[in-house]
Amino acid sequence: MNQDSTHSNLPHLPGVYIFKNLNNDILYVGKAKDIKRRTGSYFRKQNSDWKIDALIKEHASIEYIVTHNELEALLLEAQLIKKYQPKYNVLLKSGNPFIYLLFTDAEPKVLKIARVKKEKGSYFGPFIHKKDARRCFDYLVKTFKLEMCTGKISGGCLNYHLNKCAGNCTTSYTPKDYETRLELAKLFLEGNYDKTIASLETLLKEYNARFEFEKARTIADYITHINIIFTTLKTRFTERKYDPEITQALLPKFKQTEYTRGFYELKDLLKLSELPHSIDCFDISHFQSNALVGSCIRFTDGLPDKNKFRRFAIKTLTKQNDYAALQEIVSRRYKAGEDLPDVIFIDGGKGQRNAVKELYPHVPCISLAKSEERLFTQGYPEGLVLDMHTELGKLLIALRDYSHHFAISYHTVKRSKRMFNQSYPLIKF
Repeated sequence: MNQDSTHSNLPHLPGVYIFKNLNNDILYVGKAKDIKRRTGSYFRKQNSDWKIDALIKEHASIEYIVTHNELEALLLEAQLIKKYQPKYNVLLKSGNPFIYLLFTDAEPKVLKIARVKKEKGSYFGPFIHKKDARRCFDYLVKTFKLEMCTGKISGGCLNYHLNKCAGNCTTSYTPKDYETRLELAKLFLEGNYDKTIASLETLLKEYNARFEFEKARTIADYITHINIIFTTLKTRFTERKYDPEITQALLPKFKQTEYTRGFYELKDLLKLSELPHSIDCFDISHFQSNALVGSCIRFTDGLPDKNKFRRFAIKTLTKQNDYAALQEIVSRRYKAGEDLPDVIFIDGGKGQRNAVKELYPHVPCISLAKSEERLFTQGYPEGLVLDMHTELGKLLIALRDYSHHFAISYHTVKRSKRMFNQSYPLIKF
């Protein structure tokens, strides 16, 4: 098998790697401590797994997302597999890969849940090590006596006498005491990790010294699982943490060689002295006037220049106004007239172009309306209907569609985050 041409660009860093086919479909998602080394193993001749052979034959590109550590890579891998259901991934496809610990607000209690719900409270997670999360939950319930009964018993239930039950079964139960212990359990997850582990290790030594090995085994078990919980919490991972990186990794491939002739035709159309070296594409996205966002992607020498991609939350508007929104994001993109491209390309029609063309009059500004694929330029102020079969038509439509995909994906993220924060204002990760 031949080495993939994109493999040489992969980093020696932790993260996830994504195999995609020619249609930009995700074939496989994997995690790695070293992305380059791990993906390289797929191309070794000694591979005999037929699934790997099939994956290599079908794939067209490998994308990657760098994470801060291996644990984040594991969490992100599970998130992507659950969401996109890749063809060659088997595990983590069904069910929810994560578990959360929820401290509720309405009726104070602590719960294990599979996903963030409408119920308000403080959420801790997500945890992919479900066994560890459950053992941590058991530890919290037992240590802080958080187990609740369903009835009333004058002398208290058996668990109450075994020092497990919160005591709500007794007539002397006071909710305030329970809420205090619940708050302590919450602080345990928010607090000093080293101090917590040190105190458990001290208790472990005491049990061993007294030959209470069963209790010592339980504490050792808690230490193992709580260490993993604390490590997970320290990563501060959320299911939205890598949304921008996911968006870029899932953008379709744009190959310069497919559109080389189109750049020459664009040069002639705009009467440029040389081929455009850089083109910036702007787009606005909104949903019923909500979550107004804008984006700008740059193509340098015919290829996406992802370091120059920009996203904008519209700051000056609360209602839909594409013209004003474009003026805002174009002005913000080129503060003090810096980093200007050779061509500014707007996803829109005559009005959108007119809204921004005078901001930087020495830079050619063009726009492309979707209705008729009509191109507006200085030489064609009333528009020129593009022939989609020409090299110029293919180029501009590809640039516009790529830009629109990026804008829509950001709008989706922004809107979901807005709804999420409205529903769960007290979430903590």
